[in-house]
Amino acid sequence: MRKLKNSELGRKTVEEFKQTEKTPIIVVLDNIRSLNNVGSVFRTSDAFLIEKIYLCGITATPPNKEIHKTALGSTESVDWEYVENTMDLVEKLQADNVKVLSIEQAENSTMLDTFTPKPNQKYAVVFGNEVKGVQQEVVSASDICIEIPQLGTKHSLNISVSCGVVLWDLFTKMKH
Repeated sequence: MRKLKNSELGRKTVEEFKQTEKTPIIVVLDNIRSLNNVGSVFRTSDAFLIEKIYLCGITATPPNKEIHKTALGSTESVDWEYVENTMDLVEKLQADNVKVLSIEQAENSTMLDTFTPKPNQKYAVVFGNEVKGVQQEVVSASDICIEIPQLGTKHSLNISVSCGVVLWDLFTKMKH
């Protein structure tokens, strides 16, 4: 095996990305403190052709040098918007027939590995603050609460890792 050179990867230009059909997933960042986490979510969202990212509450927005360090230009390709109040956004998305999935450990949550997305349904996945998680009112208003199975001694993942796990899982289930 030989590692591929960057020129062999067949990367899309920003313009090609914008014109490509997107995965029917919206990412909602609910009060994310770390600018590195925000940048990582942009990069992961670019990789899986995510439709849009909403940055809510205290979540920082591009352009920002710290976001750029991990986003590596994906803030230019992935569509994004700032919304101050996450609950207002959840209500708007639900009114537009988008199913809202909070990624959180909660009573009656559905384990990610057992969740099956419905065909032709758009989903918004909400990722919460590094310490407090997704706001309780957002969890309560969500259509489904999805939990990432964790079997070790720690029962938390970094938000950018959670995002990568969830988006990859949903992407593979929705593309097949």
